[in-house]
Amino acid sequence: MLYLAIVFLPLLGFLIAGLFGSAIGAKASEYVTTGFLILCAVLSWIAFGTVALGHGEAFKVPVAQWVESGSLSFDWALRIDTLTAVMLVVVNTVSAVVHTYSIGYMHHDPDRPRFFAYLSLFTFAMLMLVTGDNLVQMFFGWEGVGLASYLLIGFWYKKPSANAAAIKAFVVNRVGDFGFLLGIFSLFVLFDTVQFDTLFASAAQYLPKEGASEGSQVVLNFLGYTLDKQGAITIAALLLFMGAMGKSAQFLLHTWLPDAMEGPTPVSALIHAATMVTAGVFMVARMSPIFELSHTALMFVTFIGATTAFFAATVGLVQNDIKRVIAYSTCSQLGYMFVALGVGAYGAGIFHLFTHAFFKALLFLGAGSVIHAVSDEQDMRHMGGLRKLIPQTYWMMIVGTVALTGLGIPGTLIGTAGFFSKDMIIESAFASHSPVATYAYILLVIAAIFTSFYSWRLIFMTFHGRPRASHDVMHHVHESPYVMLVPLFILAIGALFAGVIFHEYFFGHEYAEFWKGALFTGPENEILEQHHHVPFIVELSPFLAMVAGFIVSWYFYIRSPETPRTLAAQHPGLYQFLLNKWYFDELYDFLFVRPAKALGRFLWKQGDGWLIDGHGPDGVSAWVIDVTNRVVRLQTGYLYHYAFAMLIGVAALVTWMMLGSNF
Repeated sequence: MLYLAIVFLPLLGFLIAGLFGSAIGAKASEYVTTGFLILCAVLSWIAFGTVALGHGEAFKVPVAQWVESGSLSFDWALRIDTLTAVMLVVVNTVSAVVHTYSIGYMHHDPDRPRFFAYLSLFTFAMLMLVTGDNLVQMFFGWEGVGLASYLLIGFWYKKPSANAAAIKAFVVNRVGDFGFLLGIFSLFVLFDTVQFDTLFASAAQYLPKEGASEGSQVVLNFLGYTLDKQGAITIAALLLFMGAMGKSAQFLLHTWLPDAMEGPTPVSALIHAATMVTAGVFMVARMSPIFELSHTALMFVTFIGATTAFFAATVGLVQNDIKRVIAYSTCSQLGYMFVALGVGAYGAGIFHLFTHAFFKALLFLGAGSVIHAVSDEQDMRHMGGLRKLIPQTYWMMIVGTVALTGLGIPGTLIGTAGFFSKDMIIESAFASHSPVATYAYILLVIAAIFTSFYSWRLIFMTFHGRPRASHDVMHHVHESPYVMLVPLFILAIGALFAGVIFHEYFFGHEYAEFWKGALFTGPENEILEQHHHVPFIVELSPFLAMVAGFIVSWYFYIRSPETPRTLAAQHPGLYQFLLNKWYFDELYDFLFVRPAKALGRFLWKQGDGWLIDGHGPDGVSAWVIDVTNRVVRLQTGYLYHYAFAMLIGVAALVTWMMLGSNF
């Protein structure tokens, strides 16, 4: 009953607030949904202590019989292991604080029952994803979070920009989801199952030993190519990762993530910290036994992750919207997680997902507190001087920033959550034997410098210096109520201490006892061993990157505020390139949006209008009308016209009879 309550209480909250919200009122909707999520969070920590920190083995909780069609057979069941327990803690803890925070943040919104219903639906869909015992059940939750994100990003549907952002997120994710679906189909063709246990057991014995003749046997045809077992498993893994690229906003399929800021700020926190974007990381970790069979797929995951970390960090350097800076930070940190997964450091990748949930939710909710204080202003150029006016929000943002940038003392246990998890990933990338390991290590260190720079830039522009807002706005600046501040305090505890408390479990000496086989453990042990023997300069590199970014940011925005403007004027091309996000939106508009619109317009005007309607229903009706109009002209109403027509008819009839008799 414990796990059924954890999964289905959010669904119950969604049904109550969604169906009866107008009857029970906004307050009741808030308290019911939030109460259920707080209970789920408490139960999730109990489950975490029992499953992950305890000595219990993985097990299943049956829910219902689901599908049985030929060889395709699976039930609806909850898969409970350490990976599931970690995700339950992340999803429900962040969702609980977001629900609580939203009571204050959305206080004046007239559609609060609908908002809280959507939040609970989002949480339920993510819980379905992480507890899935088979690929179809996972895909159900996968599509559920896509639907909920569409509803929440476009929550203020009267704003055209919110509608456009919701549609963009939905469409871009459909591209990735199409790949994920093909990956599921491929695995079913190869293994004749979608059940994880059967799938992983078969995968372990799937590839032939080196030199065996069966290795060249054709097992899959894809896009006209015949593939042997190695090629087929690589294609399947790459298709699965295509789904992760869309959901977790990786390079090339990242364009929806910044626009998702059009939703209310609590939605941003939930999407970026616990639900939507973590789904891809979780899926690759869950499918680690499949990915481990293809070095090509792992190398591609590493390459995309490192490129994303660097790309998003460069764009974050110059953004002026406080929420967009944090959004690109999320995109960059997800890149770190995928690098860890790509080099086989699965524990480090999930550990960063775990710690990132605390400090990223803290930063987003802290940004929401700032926006709430300055009359809904989001442009940091119109802020400044807020440190003493909203001190509690300021210090919470400082905690989130030092956790994100990885403040800590190398070689010791003194450090924030990000210090332990992010440094593990950078060191694992260096220690890896992957052909792209050096590329990944260099880009991750550069991204760490940029992360520190734009994170402190946000702090300095928002809270320090002279006020740049109007006198009226500054006069009304006020600290948020405690219903919004208490969630920040809770998240700050995780942002400060989650790393030092749990690092030995996720990626340390307690690794095997903690994960209990929930992640692929083959190369992890090798990387874990190498991780403890990297050169000291490698251990020191994330710290040096963090310090370098802080110093440059301090100089630019405290010591010499005119320097950024001067640099932007000296390098207008580079500045505009970064400000316009590498022009990906414009490129996709040129390559896909405009041609699609042109094709649609052609099919509408020429295909539907001219060809089908013109020569079909509209054409026939026009011909009938034309003929009848011509016939109508014969009906003049004059008797001599009719007599003349009759004479002509009689003459024609006589002529025809005379000619006929001669033959």
